[in-house]
Amino acid sequence: MCGVFGIRSAEREVARLAYFALFALQHRGQESAGIAVSEGGRLTALRDMGLVAQVFNEQQLQALPGEVAIGHTRYSTTGGVHWTNAQPLVHHGRTRTVALGHNGNLTNAGTLRDELIADGIRLASTSDTEVIAALIARDPAPLPDAVAATMHRLEGAYSVVAIVDGTMVAFRDPHGIRPLTLGRIGDDWVVASESCALDLVGAVVDRDVRPGEVLWLDADGMHSAQAVPEGRGAACIFEHVYFARPDSRLGGTEVHTSRVRMGQKLAEEAPTEADLVMAIPDSGTPAAIGFAKASGIPYDEGLIKNRYVGRTFIQPDQELRAQGIRLKFNPLDEIAGRRVVIVDDSIVRGNTMRQLVSMLFDAGAAEVHVRISSPPVVSPCFYGIDMADEDELAAAHRSVEEMREHIGATSLHYLSLDGMQAATRMPEGSVCRACFTRSYPTAVPKDGRTKLRFEMAPVLGP
Repeated sequence: MCGVFGIRSAEREVARLAYFALFALQHRGQESAGIAVSEGGRLTALRDMGLVAQVFNEQQLQALPGEVAIGHTRYSTTGGVHWTNAQPLVHHGRTRTVALGHNGNLTNAGTLRDELIADGIRLASTSDTEVIAALIARDPAPLPDAVAATMHRLEGAYSVVAIVDGTMVAFRDPHGIRPLTLGRIGDDWVVASESCALDLVGAVVDRDVRPGEVLWLDADGMHSAQAVPEGRGAACIFEHVYFARPDSRLGGTEVHTSRVRMGQKLAEEAPTEADLVMAIPDSGTPAAIGFAKASGIPYDEGLIKNRYVGRTFIQPDQELRAQGIRLKFNPLDEIAGRRVVIVDDSIVRGNTMRQLVSMLFDAGAAEVHVRISSPPVVSPCFYGIDMADEDELAAAHRSVEEMREHIGATSLHYLSLDGMQAATRMPEGSVCRACFTRSYPTAVPKDGRTKLRFEMAPVLGP
């Protein structure tokens, strides 16, 4: 999913603000982190593998002076997990040098990459992000026009921050698939993937960056243009289900509130007799609270989470996911002999839930009723979530009863598509629900998701 942040300020320590904002966006990517700054047009970038706290220290922050800064936390969906793909990427082009951070996933990256290589453009990374930077960097037009021309070439999801010739740029795809929020600290403008990052640095939310809009911040202030026409609204509904931080606001709705409502609607749609409601912490907690409120069944903790282990969903391979599950949760004795309802936000591959149900029965639970606060995930995401290919999605070709047998639960129910949509208070026509419906808002590759397709590809044209 990735997290992006950008700020321009002549008075503030922009690298330090970016550093703290990235802490608020750490949940959006744990593979690498980076900050790029511009001081009088001189660009400096520091990026490395690991968490924000592992990449930066006080000495490094002091070595990043400037009036413009962008930051990034990476979660890979195109390109492998290695340093060359850490962001912000820096691309030196024929016309200009571009430092760029990207949240999203391009569906036509292969075509654009082939074009750039044929034009003799050197690509140092294997991610789709450098394609965006390279298109801007080779365009001789004025910066806003170069960005607009690039946006017309891109397909898929992109929320982007960049530094070009001392100017900070931010832009968003015409469907608004990935979030991007504009805020202010006094007279200084900032952008971030989520409002929680603005809260942390003391910024006040101004508005969402509009789909298809480009912003550029220079010494004269902030400027805005509708670079490409706004398309059919397709904000990712899975942000409300799982990915965004609960204290963020997306589309004017607080995420925590949406998740509580999902739990309440789930209790209405799939009641059961039980002794306690418990969450799969932490992403299932708001929905579990809502389920308990609506059902009248007491809410209590049944699993203790080791919060020093990363999010198992976004680990890059199955072996690490399985190990993360074993490290992450431990059941409490009080579930012994009791009928428990466990609430989680989704089942993707099914491995986590199957192991957790087994753990609860081993700990003495009499019954384990699984309630999921979203519909079955049946189709992969092409817009920036590493959900696996369809044949790896547990519910893609199983009925609900087959899924119940697969995870070993006493009962299993999912929230309906209508129930999930109603909980967000967003119009159906304003969101992307493709992972639940197989109906995509844009054209997608017919050969499926191939995350590592550029790892062995050429990087230098003739």
